[in-house]
Amino acid sequence: MSRACELTNKAVMAGNNVSHANNKTRRRFLPNLCQVTLMSETLGEKFRLRVSAAALRSVEHRGGLDAYLAKAKTAELSQRARLIKRRIAQKQAEGAQA
Repeated sequence: MSRACELTNKAVMAGNNVSHANNKTRRRFLPNLCQVTLMSETLGEKFRLRVSAAALRSVEHRGGLDAYLAKAKTAELSQRARLIKRRIAQKQAEGAQA
């Protein structure tokens, strides 16, 4: 499993450790990933996603998974998140017609 957020596509970055003597050694900056279960109100299902802490705050700020995915750019989402977004949009379209 890759070390990348499924909602924001935030992934590992590379950089340097710099000592007091200004010696540089390569290092990796890992994203703060959490395994969380998010509820979709439209579908009535729970989804287990690997999400960064910043993305989790954004989901809460926007008012839940459905609202977050509705505004999110499809290019930033993982394959699973795109599938969830598509299912939510289909369900909301069915509800609007009925």
